[in-house]
Amino acid sequence: MLARAEQRSAAMLDANVRPADWSNPAPAGRYNLVVIGGGTAGLIGAGIVATLGGKVALIEREALGGDCLNTGCVPSKAIIRSSRICAELRDAYMLGVESGSAHADFSAVMERMRRIQARISQKDSASRMQSLGVDVYFGGARFTGKDTLDVDGRCLRFQKALIAAGSHPVIPEIEGLVAAGYLNNETVFDLVRLPRRLLVVGGGPIGCELAQAFHRLGSRVTIVQREPQFLPQEERDAAQILSEALARDGLAIHLNTEVVKVT
Repeated sequence: MLARAEQRSAAMLDANVRPADWSNPAPAGRYNLVVIGGGTAGLIGAGIVATLGGKVALIEREALGGDCLNTGCVPSKAIIRSSRICAELRDAYMLGVESGSAHADFSAVMERMRRIQARISQKDSASRMQSLGVDVYFGGARFTGKDTLDVDGRCLRFQKALIAAGSHPVIPEIEGLVAAGYLNNETVFDLVRLPRRLLVVGGGPIGCELAQAFHRLGSRVTIVQREPQFLPQEERDAAQILSEALARDGLAIHLNTEVVKVT
């Protein structure tokens, strides 16, 4: 259960990016542009066209701000900042500084994360987009013709459509995973207690940054990567630097390894 301060921040975030009392407007004739998806790309696209005088409709099924605000850049970097301070305090003795033991208060870390989300969400809010002249609709979009679409029973006509619908995590087909329960890169930010142990499956940018952050905050982290290196899309030298950094931090690293079963 969230602490009271976290509840206030979460409520402010919701009020901005998925307001419960929002009423979808009546369609305003033919739109110059309809934007499907209210993440970073959708918000910027809708805002630019509206600022230039275009008639714009923005459609979002879940929450404005998308991955960046809700489950990506903002929450992850907030946690990473806290974890970096912990690491620097633990290593301060190497610079001749006696700092004592650095212990992370996980609930305070998450409270700060939600406070930052709530503050930034004002820029992505439905009311701000409305103030720019954008008609904001919450609901699912379905094309019904080459220049028409339906949003929960409302027919919108348009000249151009921008699809910026984003993505969702792909869950690997590992025996026993669903029964055991798991977190992904979205639900991990719903945690209220620091896991004592954490297994991270995947050594891409998200897996590596979350693995390091949670280890620095106090979890015992094991990271498993199927490829022979982390960040398989990047240069080998860069991946090696990252691998050495994670090893120095004390993470248990398994490269060329595939998880086949959870018991």
